[in-house]
Amino acid sequence: MPVNVTCVGIMVVDFIAADLQKVSSPGEVTFTPVGMYIGGHAANVSIDLVKLGLKGGEVSSVGAVGEDLLGDFVERSLNSFGMVTHLIRTSKADTSKDLILVVRGEDRRFHFDVGANLYLEPEFVKGVLKSERPTILYGGAVGLLGQFDEKLLEVLKMAKELGCLTFLDPIRPYSKGWDFLVGAAPLIDIFHCNNLEASEITGKKELRDAVKELVNLGVKMAVVSMGDKGLLAAYEGEIYSMPAFKVDAIDPTGAGDAFCAGFIKKLLDLKGKTLSEGIKLDENQLLEVLAYGEAAGAVCVTAPGTTTAVDKVRVEELLKEQGEKVLSKVEKVKK
Repeated sequence: MPVNVTCVGIMVVDFIAADLQKVSSPGEVTFTPVGMYIGGHAANVSIDLVKLGLKGGEVSSVGAVGEDLLGDFVERSLNSFGMVTHLIRTSKADTSKDLILVVRGEDRRFHFDVGANLYLEPEFVKGVLKSERPTILYGGAVGLLGQFDEKLLEVLKMAKELGCLTFLDPIRPYSKGWDFLVGAAPLIDIFHCNNLEASEITGKKELRDAVKELVNLGVKMAVVSMGDKGLLAAYEGEIYSMPAFKVDAIDPTGAGDAFCAGFIKKLLDLKGKTLSEGIKLDENQLLEVLAYGEAAGAVCVTAPGTTTAVDKVRVEELLKEQGEKVLSKVEKVKK
């Protein structure tokens, strides 16, 4: 079975206390459930793609973990979804961990150990690409991937030579600036980030200007998520504003990854193998892809954990309930 999507990026074990009334004061004990979940962009997107309907053999997940029990947990979790798994097991660092506190009505508080993610080797990734020749290369949390970030341009060049569509979703870089990403922009077909990252990358405070600047840097399509305020997307000379779906949010962790998975799933449904020729979406197709991604992200936040609530049936039910209303409120942003 050919691989449709190769997901490269960080692998993390998340320890999440969700739906907290408050964060404990110094010396205070707050009793709350704490869950352990697989996390990290590459793991989340690959799992979400399977949960949204791709077959396990059509998805691969590529990353680095430690030679420890948490690395075993990551490997078992990925394998349980039947996907193709390519993991570097390194003795140089422990598996990455993230302690996440989610106070009700507030954004997440992350306490992140980068760990083994810094040891994802670009040659290892290039070998996977040569072997799989996927329709889409997804790169998640570039900025935390050590030598892979340094060789990002080289990896993207190979991906384009192999006919891959490239989709990148960065994170604030660890111990370096954004230059590595800016230089690679012309080789990025689809670029997704949040509003804070967009402003940091472009130096533009006004989000509309930031989205425009991302396209000016060379990406073919830029999508910027704004949480419960929806998204902005720039494509083919237009900027679109789409409102968010309305759900009861329990844990927003993983919503951006679920958006990316939903976007990719619908893009494959619409365009399939023709994606080797580029994105080439008309306006209706673009909005359909964005709405499916948003619905997947919205479903994700309704339970603790990055992938727990993601489900094809639930996404389609949410689209049936709210999709028409969301699409009716899409606006083209004046330039």
